[in-house]
Amino acid sequence: MLTTEVTPQISRSLLWLVAGGLFMLTLDATIVTTALPAMALNLGESPLSMQSVIVAYVMTMALLIPASGWLADRFGTRRTYITAIALFTVGSLCCGLAQSLDQLLIARVLQGMGSALMLPVGRLAVIRMFTGSRLLPAISFVTIPSLIGPLIGPALGGWMVQFASWQWIFLINVPVGFLGVLGAWKYMPGQPLAGLGRFDFVGYGLLGAGMFCLTLALDGIASFGFDWRVASTLALVGLAALAGYWQHARRHQSPLYPLNLLTVDSLRIGLVGNFVARLGCSSTPFLLPLFLQVAQGYSPLNAGLLMLPVALTGIAVKSLTNRLVTRMGYRCFLVTNTLLIGLTISSFAIGHEPRGVALQVLALCIFGALNSLQLTAMSTLTLEDLGTHQTSSGNSALTMVQMLSMGMGVSCAGGLLVFFSHWFAGQPEVIGMAFRATFAFMGALTLFSTGIFWRLKTNPVMGNS
Repeated sequence: MLTTEVTPQISRSLLWLVAGGLFMLTLDATIVTTALPAMALNLGESPLSMQSVIVAYVMTMALLIPASGWLADRFGTRRTYITAIALFTVGSLCCGLAQSLDQLLIARVLQGMGSALMLPVGRLAVIRMFTGSRLLPAISFVTIPSLIGPLIGPALGGWMVQFASWQWIFLINVPVGFLGVLGAWKYMPGQPLAGLGRFDFVGYGLLGAGMFCLTLALDGIASFGFDWRVASTLALVGLAALAGYWQHARRHQSPLYPLNLLTVDSLRIGLVGNFVARLGCSSTPFLLPLFLQVAQGYSPLNAGLLMLPVALTGIAVKSLTNRLVTRMGYRCFLVTNTLLIGLTISSFAIGHEPRGVALQVLALCIFGALNSLQLTAMSTLTLEDLGTHQTSSGNSALTMVQMLSMGMGVSCAGGLLVFFSHWFAGQPEVIGMAFRATFAFMGALTLFSTGIFWRLKTNPVMGNS
């Protein structure tokens, strides 16, 4: 279906369809965090070893996102988007019916497969339908749910766990997904593109194997009880696969991610900085609801409500990013803000008694504001200097790195929780001590990334980097 044939009704319906899909994804990514202790109790697992429920989801997204654009071109956006919603819905149903952690993880992989296709393919359909001056309002409309989902996710998850059961955080997706399939069948345009080039299956396999093995090496210690020899072997295999991709990309005429992308300083530093800084930033939303419930005795609902300040302040300050970066420049802003985030994450390790609510809210507000500014500035820096022919690959690489760092950040935090709980075994308040040590470590890791942004040779401003 061509853009010129699209009626205003179809245009509006497409926007609502894509916005609804994005809302489902962002809600599902945050609603799980407050439910992890209840899941662990029901499935007979330790709440300190439940990070694999999040890791399985985000790592599946990281593995499939590089192929999403090619799949949409090969099979058409309509068919691909319908498949994505169907996978997500079936995965949600299987999550709600899971009777063991292994079954839940398999179902989360299905959800992640649907999410990995739904997010970029929906955005691609909007870009192709809305051109010129109509594109920015359209993109703004469909991204609003990405702000609302994290806002209500933790509190809604806590409410469902407390007054119903954790299964309902997944089962509510089923009727919404069914309506989404019907809507996509009726309103989603997109036929397969003719003359599509061959997909770089070898490069994709090497890159995917590297990401999978490195993440499994981290997550396997906490989730599956791997000893250091198994974890080290997986890490070495992962590094060898990534080295193999590097050699493959040097020789391949059209690799998945051309290596000449890395000649752009802002993209190279931005990708590395995104990866390292997001390890700490991504682990904190996983750690905080667990910490509030397991170590400080909050109910699931109250723990979810205490996460609201993170989303609210993030939304409130997001518009300030452009002015702050323009005034300070990328280098000065990112070094300063990353330093403050690292200190804020480490501050959650302070104190042995449960903090007052006012102090908790203040700390969460500060983290939410700093994190929102950081993520926006890092993403803009990474993509700003790319040429037209590099934008698609650069954006896909950034999205993959974001998902990869989220998964590895949660894996790292989960592994540290298990390690420190054994380290402090026999001590009073062992769980609280393990959480505090983990917060301190992840904060220090975030502080380390200031050195990456310091490597920006100049202090460019937004729009002139």
